[in-house]
Amino acid sequence: MAKSAAKQETQVTPIADAKPKKKSWLLKIVIALVVLAGGGAAAWVAMEKPATTQDAAAPQEKPPVFVTLESFTVNLQPQNGDQYLQVGLVLKVAEAATADAVKLQMPEIRNRILLLLTSKKASEISTVEGKQRLSTEIKDEARQSLVSQKTQQGIISVFFTSFVIQ
Repeated sequence: MAKSAAKQETQVTPIADAKPKKKSWLLKIVIALVVLAGGGAAAWVAMEKPATTQDAAAPQEKPPVFVTLESFTVNLQPQNGDQYLQVGLVLKVAEAATADAVKLQMPEIRNRILLLLTSKKASEISTVEGKQRLSTEIKDEARQSLVSQKTQQGIISVFFTSFVIQ
């Protein structure tokens, strides 16, 4: 009987061990699926950007275009003897079409700017306020050379790349 009891115990033990192994594999698979699903959901949320007003406006705005003008060297109105101005300019325009219109009218734009620059005295344009005023005046002169209202408003600002008074 002792032998039969030992056989029964050995037969019962593998059946009892088999159930926890099946449950542990099933549990591991379920945990792995939950972890993968959670990771995928976290990655999806991280990749999605919430729509903001800046994001909505950004695709509609076009980057500005810069048009570099050749340097100007002019005589200024005399104050304390002869004085010269050498200035480099860049026009900031709204779009490529405006840049093309500026390039087509470049001789007239340069003429207007030359006339404006030669009408200035060194004391008028040597201060920061004088340079800002001059920048606005150059922008206005350049706009007058353009035909359509849209291209006129397309000139956003004028930047000085060099500014030397002698």
